[in-house]
Amino acid sequence: MDRMSSAVKWWSRLSAAVTGAVLTLVVPVHAWAASNGVADVAVEAARSRRSRGGIGFFGILGGLCCLVVVGGIVLAIVLISRNRKRR
Repeated sequence: MDRMSSAVKWWSRLSAAVTGAVLTLVVPVHAWAASNGVADVAVEAARSRRSRGGIGFFGILGGLCCLVVVGGIVLAIVLISRNRKRR
């Protein structure tokens, strides 16, 4: 661990900074939405969406986006684990 490359150090720092920034933005927004009645509107929108039936274009697009993100995470884990085995 003493000989971490500078790229790994910078990647760790960057990921920590991005995680901190995301949490700094997400937590207050979530608290505001929960106390502002926005949750009730979201529940009603979900109920009305179900009653229409059919998935639609945006449902398919959302599913594909989700699969791409999950695939990217799996790929990153596989690449990281391969690099650790080579050393």
